[in-house]
Amino acid sequence: MTGRTTPAPSQTPSRLRLHLACVCALAALAGACKAEPPVTGAIGTSDYRARHPIVLADGTRSLDVFPTGPGHLDPRQGDDVDAFMLEYRRYGRGGMLMEVPRGLPPVRAVATERTAGLIVQRAGQDGVARRDIVANPYAVAAPELAAPIRLSFQRMQAKVADACGTWPQDLGGSNFAFDNSNRPVWNLGCSTQSMVAAQVADPIDLVRGRPEGRIDSVKRIRDVGQLREGKDPSTQWRQDGQTSVKAQVGN
Repeated sequence: MTGRTTPAPSQTPSRLRLHLACVCALAALAGACKAEPPVTGAIGTSDYRARHPIVLADGTRSLDVFPTGPGHLDPRQGDDVDAFMLEYRRYGRGGMLMEVPRGLPPVRAVATERTAGLIVQRAGQDGVARRDIVANPYAVAAPELAAPIRLSFQRMQAKVADACGTWPQDLGGSNFAFDNSNRPVWNLGCSTQSMVAAQVADPIDLVRGRPEGRIDSVKRIRDVGQLREGKDPSTQWRQDGQTSVKAQVGN
């Protein structure tokens, strides 16, 4: 009768160590091949600047000019056109598009054409040549409503990389782990970043600082002289009167 062969005691630990090594290697390979979860599905950072970064990209700048009279620009819109032309000269790319409404009643159509001519004339006074403005008509859907003359050009702008309003997590009580993690929701800070990007006059300021301006040599010489004399070179602000606010408003 043949019995079952039992492995030698000296060989059992070696086989166990080999088996454990193979399991660890397979686990490492499986972990390396694991796909990362989507960023919006599992918040990876609590910093809103990392979740909603401000980037530089080409965008459209536009201005709607409404004819307010028999072919003239009111002072408010005239100043708007001047500022728009100045921005185009500084940052504009390519030409400027002027879209003129078509399909208006005769009286308003004449006033609109005259206003468009005044805009081109004012642009020339602001340093924008006539050849840089391309005029195209656009159809008016409701002739009874005010139809503006639309000016637009392309320039580099600052904006948020992703769209605001993304809510991948339920803000209710359905996810106990997330609700008790004390971590911000994904959309937090997106509107703030968008407002900051919209208020930047020159997007390059977000990338690097401006070069140092001219030095006030007169003030520098005066400050150095005061330092040599042991005086304080800072500006001394004078306050007229020492009456307190409480004394002015009474009891």
